[in-house]
Amino acid sequence: MAKGHPKKGEVSQARLAPRNTGRRRLLLAGTAVLGMGGIAAALFWPGESGKTSRAYALAPESALPPNVRRAPPNVREAYRFAIANRETLRFIPCFCGCGTEGHKSNADCYVKDIRPDGSVVFDFMSLG
Repeated sequence: MAKGHPKKGEVSQARLAPRNTGRRRLLLAGTAVLGMGGIAAALFWPGESGKTSRAYALAPESALPPNVRRAPPNVREAYRFAIANRETLRFIPCFCGCGTEGHKSNADCYVKDIRPDGSVVFDFMSLG
């Protein structure tokens, strides 16, 4: 028999190999990227008011102490996020080297404790 033709009862290896796997992977990757971009745009694209909507909770500015309220907007937002999402931040490690100060997670960089009355004890290391 000629090379490349299977014998009777055998299956050709060419028939077993998936076709166009490179194209399929590229198509799937492109679809995933476009899909994630669409989701991000829907969540963070400025609405009619020109303000960006957020997909996460923030504590009100009034929850911040005076020295944090004077900080740049991104720092204030980080503290507001930490107050509202402390349980989530407990699962995110901190890489700034603050472990020597007893910090166990990113949450500790902003909030030391929340008292039984709901008041927040802040850590001001993230002010700079």
